Amino acid sequence: MNFVRTKIKDIIIIEPKVHGDDRGYFIETFRQDKLEEFIGYKINFCQDNESKSSKGVLRGLHYQLAPCAQTKLVRVIQGKVLDVAVDIRQNSPTFGTYVAVELSASNKKQLLVPRGFAHGFVVLEDDTIFAYKVDNYYSPACDRGISYDDKDLDINWKIQRKDLNLSAKDKVQKNLKDVDGKDIFDYKVDYYA
Repeated sequence: MNFVRTKIKDIIIIEPKVHGDDRGYFIETFRQDKLEEFIGYKINFCQDNESKSSKGVLRGLHYQLAPCAQTKLVRVIQGKVLDVAVDIRQNSPTFGTYVAVELSASNKKQLLVPRGFAHGFVVLEDDTIFAYKVDNYYSPACDRGISYDDKDLDINWKIQRKDLNLSAKDKVQKNLKDVDGKDIFDYKVDYYA
């Protein structure tokens, strides 16, 4: 596996080695030992999630508050998405900055999105299957989000707004600057909690 730091050093692109021949291919999609060696801390994934969506579906930008904060390891099994992670750690040098990476069944890239980041993706092809691991169980009481179209973030989702398909919840999220301070992370306290 190849690990690549993005412009926000805590967000990691993982490029698995593909072993292919005329029968198909084989890849290791997860190696805990190699990931922990690269990131420098322990991670214990406890739940796998999967969604199937049509082109234009936008899910996000979501996060879980401490003590239910989640690190996510995301990938696409079928189709293609633009995956986005926004730094919401107060006092972080990259607060309010985002990373966007195209993940697809063909490029097999994965993205590690640590605690302290809001996460979302837009589906770029019909019948896309998106899968991810989390290191903490989902808690409705800790569920939060920020607006996908926050003008200060200025995320280019690669699909026109009129063609986006959002949940009722995602249509009414607040902009990052309007989120109560207790509903975002403290860079020094919550990040690795």
